[in-house]
Amino acid sequence: MSTWILPFSQINNAMIAQVGGKNASLGEMFNGLRPFGVRIPDGFALTTEAYKHFIYENELHEPILALLDQLDTQTFSNLALIGEQIRQLIHQGTFPPSISEAIGRAFEDLKQRYPAAIQVAVRSSATAEDLVTASFAGQHESFLNVQTTEQLLEACQGCYASLYTDRAIKYRHDNGFEHLKVALSVGVQKMVRSDGASSGVCFTVDPDTSHQNLMLVTGSWGLGENVVLGNVNPDEFYVFKPSLDKRSNAVINQKRGEKSITMVYADVPEDGKLTVNISTTPEKRNAWVLSNAEVNLLARWSLRIEQHYGKPMDIEWAKDSLDGQLYIVQARPVTTLGQEALHITEYHLQATGKVLAQGKGIGQRIVTGTARVVASPKDVPDDIGLTDILVTDITTPDWDPILKKVAAIITNRGGRTSHAAIVAREVGALAVVGTNNGTSQIPNGATITVSCIDAQSGMVYEGLLPFTKEEISLTDLPKPLTECHLILGDPSQALRMSQLPSTGVGLMRLEFIITNAIGIHPMALVQYDQLTDEAVKEEISHLTQQYPDKKEFFVDQLAQAVALVAASFYPRPVIVRMSDFKTNEYANLLGGRPFEPAEENPMLGWRGASRYYDPRYREGFRLECEAMRRVRDQMGFTNVKLMIPFCRTIDEGHKVLEVMKDFGLTQHQNGLEVYVMAEIPSNIIQAEAFADLFDGFSIGSNDLTQLALGVDRDSSTVQGLFDENDPTVRELIALLLRKARLANRPVGICGQGPSDNPAFARFLAEEGIHSISLTPDAFLRGLTTIAEAEAAVTLHGV
Repeated sequence: MSTWILPFSQINNAMIAQVGGKNASLGEMFNGLRPFGVRIPDGFALTTEAYKHFIYENELHEPILALLDQLDTQTFSNLALIGEQIRQLIHQGTFPPSISEAIGRAFEDLKQRYPAAIQVAVRSSATAEDLVTASFAGQHESFLNVQTTEQLLEACQGCYASLYTDRAIKYRHDNGFEHLKVALSVGVQKMVRSDGASSGVCFTVDPDTSHQNLMLVTGSWGLGENVVLGNVNPDEFYVFKPSLDKRSNAVINQKRGEKSITMVYADVPEDGKLTVNISTTPEKRNAWVLSNAEVNLLARWSLRIEQHYGKPMDIEWAKDSLDGQLYIVQARPVTTLGQEALHITEYHLQATGKVLAQGKGIGQRIVTGTARVVASPKDVPDDIGLTDILVTDITTPDWDPILKKVAAIITNRGGRTSHAAIVAREVGALAVVGTNNGTSQIPNGATITVSCIDAQSGMVYEGLLPFTKEEISLTDLPKPLTECHLILGDPSQALRMSQLPSTGVGLMRLEFIITNAIGIHPMALVQYDQLTDEAVKEEISHLTQQYPDKKEFFVDQLAQAVALVAASFYPRPVIVRMSDFKTNEYANLLGGRPFEPAEENPMLGWRGASRYYDPRYREGFRLECEAMRRVRDQMGFTNVKLMIPFCRTIDEGHKVLEVMKDFGLTQHQNGLEVYVMAEIPSNIIQAEAFADLFDGFSIGSNDLTQLALGVDRDSSTVQGLFDENDPTVRELIALLLRKARLANRPVGICGQGPSDNPAFARFLAEEGIHSISLTPDAFLRGLTTIAEAEAAVTLHGV
């Protein structure tokens, strides 16, 4: 159109010098991805030549250079003053007529393409922006709901001025960009009317672990700035990428966010602000911002964008409330992914204390320091440093120069894909976001401990807690011939634990999920209408308010949790043990007491297989089976194998397999393998018969030791007699391994023994055990112990 204006239809990714990184990417998508059905709103770019001409005509080059020469680049003590003075110079300038007229013509031309009045988003696009090596996300300004040419010219000039925000100046200095060699383009794009719908961000890989199989979609109500800047705790959806071209629904796990505020257009602009935040209604807080069909569509588009660019992408999306359609409004390479780790640092908290706050953790470390509770960057003390922990409501881009100075950041608001979380990862800062109450619960000046080692959770403790850390080189780790699996209870740890060099999950316990994610006795959901305790019934109603069918709450929550683990380790096997609560543990679940008998010794009572076919629990077991059927048959995670605990007799084994078949889980159908726990002497004495019935064994050494030696493992009185390395226990294990080998059935073992006791590990290696499952904290040590045991066996010719 002119030297100053380029429509998106004439822009591609090779034109960063003319239109900056953001606009080059928009043009690339507009032209390269629309043919595949990806919706990109139309628009145009004000070129970098226009910016340079603006600077030249207003004679700003020398004054800006002179001010930058005065910048204190050691402590940046005068950064705010220098930035403010440069921005004032730019705001005082005026557009040359040739540029302002070109902007007006381009705006009118864009309006003519639509039958109704439109608004535009005006965004900065620097020539050093959205590169793979550096993220300028949030460094420069954006302006939404721009409706008139006058507003558009003001917004364009505001974008120019934002090239010299404090954070942008500091960021360029830290990343080695020469200030005056960075030029700015402005993108003008038709607004998607998400003010009446929703918007958010999609990472085509997991942002915390770089896991390639999982895509994270987040969203909230209203305009997207709240999600990007971390003003809200958004909804989160995990999508399993390998299923996108195979199944209609690849969403495997979702978490509802608080979504406390909604950004909408201002009815009457105040102080130049064209948007305003309002409180989200309770109904919308409890509603999902996207349907599963919409999440899948966004994920397919995002995968197409990732494939087009050949790298992981950070993508912004929006839904238009007028036409009901989804749109992609931005995409940039993900810059926070590190190289494949050659070493890991294991942190271990030696004690816990009073929890002051908790949220979503970024960083997988532990730090201690002094809490600095501040409201804004202007309130940050000059002496803040690496012994301090910043506590604030949210961390917008204005905080960026400060984030590198502190040990950790704690915020009330924000999700894992917010700008605050992205920058925290990029600068290597520890962060706990979305605590809701950090600023009110953490006293200013208090000594605190911040721990983000528990998967995605971040905990803030009172006081100085002791912790240890250990540097472990992954290149030096041994690779035993024996398969080394993990024991996993908490699904939120799966993404991080999948990075360990394991051969899969040898034991996934359902009890943690039932206790923490569900919390309700399954029979209380099955017989919800018959419950007589009104207080319990009301509490269950509150917890399951999104589920008209109360049973579906149990099935859905259990399926999502198992699917997250299965996806994290895919295609490695994940052996899921069906529930193994004792009656006293089941009774402690909400609504559980009417359904559980009082037993003198629950350890030897109604547990494991004996529950599954019993009429008193059969319908509860149906819910477990339905969840596993959903994971395997609907979600496609055939790497999930099932395991039956505490199966006392062959007759019980037949009954359980028959009940599972009735509930849609037929052994060997769709490749389903069903293992049995070998934890009762009868399992070993009758091993040949159990091997005919089941596909494999997993030794439960704790129960086997208890039952072989007659030692109550919960009794402190006889605890000294409990020893899984006892000759009796070893003889039983050796016997099982010999029988299973003849029956061609694999045998694994779960427990601490092999990693803690080299002699026990050597015994297992000598007997040719197929796999050993270790807890995450013992896994790396266990690799060495098992490899040394194998070497000793080879050395002695066993």
